[in-house]
Amino acid sequence: MQHDVISYFMHLVRIDSESLNERAVADILKKDLESIGATVEEDDCHKQTGGNAGNIYAYLPGNVDKAPILFCAHMDTVKPGKGINPRIENGTIYSDGTTILGSDDKSGVAEIMIALKRIVDSGTDHAPVEILFTVSEEIGLLGAKGFDKSRLKSAFGFALDSHQVGELLIGAPSQNSYKAVVHGVEAHAGVEPEKGLNAIRIASEAIAAMPMGRIDFETTCNLGIINGGEATNIVPNKVCLYGEARSHNPAKLERVCKDIVHALESTVARYAEQGARLEMKCEKEYEAFRVNENDPVVKMAIKALQNLEIPYQAVVGGGGSDANIISAIGLPMIITGTGMDKVHTVHENIKTDQLLKGTAFIEELVRVYSEG
Repeated sequence: MQHDVISYFMHLVRIDSESLNERAVADILKKDLESIGATVEEDDCHKQTGGNAGNIYAYLPGNVDKAPILFCAHMDTVKPGKGINPRIENGTIYSDGTTILGSDDKSGVAEIMIALKRIVDSGTDHAPVEILFTVSEEIGLLGAKGFDKSRLKSAFGFALDSHQVGELLIGAPSQNSYKAVVHGVEAHAGVEPEKGLNAIRIASEAIAAMPMGRIDFETTCNLGIINGGEATNIVPNKVCLYGEARSHNPAKLERVCKDIVHALESTVARYAEQGARLEMKCEKEYEAFRVNENDPVVKMAIKALQNLEIPYQAVVGGGGSDANIISAIGLPMIITGTGMDKVHTVHENIKTDQLLKGTAFIEELVRVYSEG
């Protein structure tokens, strides 16, 4: 296992691990965790997700009599994430422009691993540490949802899954997802189009009536995928819509979801006598969480950053993460930055000094907690 976080990060991102294909990186991490003295287990949540690897849970014993401290990151990346070819240019790491880089979230993984290796190698007294590397985070936090969270004994935790080091996300919204199937009537588009009912046309009218984008300072919604039609000479009889809504306010989330449903139902109803119908499913993906700025987990993070003279900012975020799932069991948790930038695009990058700072931050967190 490398001692240098930059080399280790470059090594990890070269290993393909798009969601549901985390096997190779999981095997590397299990071996490296064992090499620093951690006991390591892999669960079987892949039987639920359909992937080829489970969550990796590790326990690093300590010689300070305290509850453990938890560090969490996810092993999977978004697409396109196969054959990543990282390069360093003027102190910044990029892909070759044909793929994402994978700093989301292998920067978090690398910083955790190298920080813990340094702590172990230094022989410094420290409290026990729990490590959780999840699968399928990018496709609905599936790994965290499937993990047996009753196993976690930590006093509090940190999800390494945000942008600049020093960014402390103390809250994140709830998210609902929806799938709508608009049915029309199929017909030959050139011979007898009047006998058909175009499902795409109906869906487009509903979409125009839906709320979309930024609703207010704490609420958003988005239609992300549309699938429909078979050929240009067939009046389409079905179109599928996939979207989401998020809010820090439960009442607002319920309201925006009702507005989406109403737009679809009322539009389809206008064409019901011609054969239109709607299938609609809306479900909760995860609950919001919010940690008070005076909570020990936040104060400890601020103390560690101050000790390292790293500027910090405690903010409320707009995205979900494994922290949403873990916080729901009552374990105080915040999301911290790793240095990742322009994630989920082929322009994704991370500065090398951010990797160094992120590693130092984790080391300092363990030291501050262990010393009381």
